[in-house]
Amino acid sequence: MKFAIALFSPPHAPSSRRALRFAQAALAGGHEIVRLFFYQDGVHSASSNVVCAQDEVDLPREWREFVQAQQLDGVVCIAAALRRGVLNDDEAQRYSRTAANLDTPWELSGLGQLHEAAQLADRLVCFGGP
Repeated sequence: MKFAIALFSPPHAPSSRRALRFAQAALAGGHEIVRLFFYQDGVHSASSNVVCAQDEVDLPREWREFVQAQQLDGVVCIAAALRRGVLNDDEAQRYSRTAANLDTPWELSGLGQLHEAAQLADRLVCFGGP
């Protein structure tokens, strides 16, 4: 089965950890992930500036390592990211900000990527949100 996964919640929310574990289990079960889409507060999971307490799981690091190791399509909604200060080098320069905090493997893109993922997948699974 082909899955598209959308994450709406920040890294400290339980649904963010559930999303990662679901994605890992899906691949371990022989399924495919066509795209991971980080939206609303989920964009914080792609920020390289999130610092977790030593006794907590570092979900942004785990997401980054998972996406890189599995060579997944990790898309961060550009509008949600800009609103929350999650910028890649190009956007930091465009808006005259002193630093970027979005590195590889993440890609900034629009909601059209979520729509396309839903069309390519057998199931769109969403975690978090209002």
